[in-house]
Amino acid sequence: MKRETLKAVIEGLLFAAGEEGLKPAEIAEATEEKLAVIKELIQEMQREWKEQGRGIQIVEVAQVYQLTTLPEHRIYYEKLAQSPTRSQLSRAALETLAIIAYRQPIIRADVEEIRGVKSEKALTQLKRKGLIKEVGRADGAGRPILYGTTREFLEYFGLKSLEELPAPDSIFNWAEMEAERQELFQRLGVEPEGALSEEEWTDEEGTAAGSEAG
Repeated sequence: MKRETLKAVIEGLLFAAGEEGLKPAEIAEATEEKLAVIKELIQEMQREWKEQGRGIQIVEVAQVYQLTTLPEHRIYYEKLAQSPTRSQLSRAALETLAIIAYRQPIIRADVEEIRGVKSEKALTQLKRKGLIKEVGRADGAGRPILYGTTREFLEYFGLKSLEELPAPDSIFNWAEMEAERQELFQRLGVEPEGALSEEEWTDEEGTAAGSEAG
């Protein structure tokens, strides 16, 4: 495989691996290349990307390579994360948000017990959007974090107070509420970035989450 092609493959592998990243040996195994070659190419990519002024970089953390954004661009990512209308909430996030809204304050373990799947990703998404927050610590072993909704949550769904929440048995209608919101954006000609297609409108934790529940 040519060096430039191999670099592109490495970049794709690191992107697919996400936050978990990949060990050099894992990349070598996937590409069927020598470990020394992989390490050399990654070092070369790190230098090239820095010289090119790329918006992402390859970092090594605990002998694992990851793709990350640049620290100096953090302010822009924070602005994006603080704008709830910029991207559509996943079904998993909507379900998690509904549970927190009706059962707050609530710990993550209880959310996951109700949903039947892991909810860490959904909680992270909701916190980044400012729709939920940490409201304290529960009693008991480890004193787990308690979550509750925020003022931004009310604004997001056009509610004056929590008393205006729909009936608890309509929890899955939240996906319809979000879909209607997106249709309004489209009619106005302002389609949010990151919107999911009809085929993608599924639990963000996908098959893996479903298998965990089983």
